Amino acid sequence: MLEELHVRDLALIEEAWLEFGPGMTVLTGETGAGKTALLGALKLLIGERADSGAVRAGAAETVVEGRFVTAGGQELIARRRVSADGRSRCTLNDEMATVGALADTLGPLVDLHGQHEHQALLSAATHIGYLDRRAGVEAQGALTAYREARHSHREALAARDDLSRRLAEAARNADYLRFVSDEVAGVDPQPGEDAALEARLPTLQHGERLSEAAREAAHLLRGDGGALDRLAEASAALAKVAAIDIALDGLSERLVEVSALLDDASSEVRAYRDGIEHDPDALDAVLSRLSALGALRKKYGPRLEDVLALRDEAVAALIAYDAGEEGMRHAEEAVSQAEQAVRVAAERLTSVREAAVPAFVSALSAAVADLAMDSTRFEVTFAPLPFDSWTAEGSHRVEFLYAPAPGQPARPLARIASGGELSRVMLALKSVLGEADTVGTLVFDEVDAGIGGATAHAVGRRLSQLAATRQVIVVTHLAQVAAYADTQLVVEKRIVDGAASTSVERVEGDSRVAEIARMLSGNDTEAGMAHARELLEEAARARA
Repeated sequence: MLEELHVRDLALIEEAWLEFGPGMTVLTGETGAGKTALLGALKLLIGERADSGAVRAGAAETVVEGRFVTAGGQELIARRRVSADGRSRCTLNDEMATVGALADTLGPLVDLHGQHEHQALLSAATHIGYLDRRAGVEAQGALTAYREARHSHREALAARDDLSRRLAEAARNADYLRFVSDEVAGVDPQPGEDAALEARLPTLQHGERLSEAAREAAHLLRGDGGALDRLAEASAALAKVAAIDIALDGLSERLVEVSALLDDASSEVRAYRDGIEHDPDALDAVLSRLSALGALRKKYGPRLEDVLALRDEAVAALIAYDAGEEGMRHAEEAVSQAEQAVRVAAERLTSVREAAVPAFVSALSAAVADLAMDSTRFEVTFAPLPFDSWTAEGSHRVEFLYAPAPGQPARPLARIASGGELSRVMLALKSVLGEADTVGTLVFDEVDAGIGGATAHAVGRRLSQLAATRQVIVVTHLAQVAAYADTQLVVEKRIVDGAASTSVERVEGDSRVAEIARMLSGNDTEAGMAHARELLEEAARARA
């Protein structure tokens, strides 16, 4: 429930504080005073699009604040600022929030109905939603199951179509893919093979020189009079005088270490010498292999890894192509099964909806009869759609038909309903749906357009009945409707220092009588005041 609304610098409103209670609250006042602007402020709080042009002339920003209480007793305080340059900032319970968060949190608490919904009622596309809301949880469950089945079917179709596309592409490329696969397989390259061969190539190309250098080095290290022999002689020379000077012990140890290192180096040089290939055939084989790998790299590379990746892709595509017929069979089976599931879910959904029609039509007819349309008859038609035209809402086009008088055929609302009739049909719908909906606050903006007299009384009475179980806020120009309100707020435009501004005042007692009189006759003469009192008393008796 909306308990408080604060508006600053919106349209003509410099600042306004509005308090709302349970039951029915009406906003009245002259045309152009700013009643609809106040509802625009509420729209901002529930996440609707902001218009920077609504910022009061000369002000930097519009500020709208609201205090709501949920059915569970939780208090929510929302604030939205809209600057003159169009930027919007929001908070929810003093924490930063997005416009989407306001819509998600506060939108479900308020059902705001305006003239645009009258026009929406003329579109048959909206009718199915009204019927589902009346049908309640069972329809919602059936609709959810249908949408899930439809989603699965669309996924199965997409998978089949993707496979079909890939198979068609593979068929076009099959010869090329086989050529690539066979050519690479003929060479049979191994990962990293080219790098390993290139590392081996120098020893094959310069084997004689490398072998000679290694042989000479080995001789100089270990041959007669080589480095190792000279180190042994040096160590022996120092050993002869080691007892004379202890400092020579350290030098002797270092010579031993050097001798060990040279011995290791000598062994490695000999091993290197012995491992050098002197095979011209091996060199030819490596050069030939590198040439074959290079040809593949030039054609499919530039790297050998690219060649291998292309081979793997070609092989995989060929496998998929060869298995395509079987894959398509499975894909078609999946589509068929998913389609059957959609048809079953759609049949269930239609059955639930059709079962809800009699009670819905009966309740709607009773509601419009209470609004001075007692001769009206409603029908709900189900027109089956081709399977390819099924929508997220179901397999049928659902439309409400309307016959304004006995003996007349039921026809679409758009063809025969006047503006006043549409207003009453929409109010009747709200009444009927109110039994199924859980929205705590209903807001009506000029739902009484195009009506008057006894019909206006009926509209006021119906709104009052709605207010028995939820909060109802109404913008109205009709005294007959305003008289049924529990609370009446008067919106007035004033000229202060040459500038127009809007004020909001709660009226009670004689002030309310005077406002009802103004709405009836444009003045507060004694006769008008008497008529207003009579109207308020009549409304009070009807509400009792």
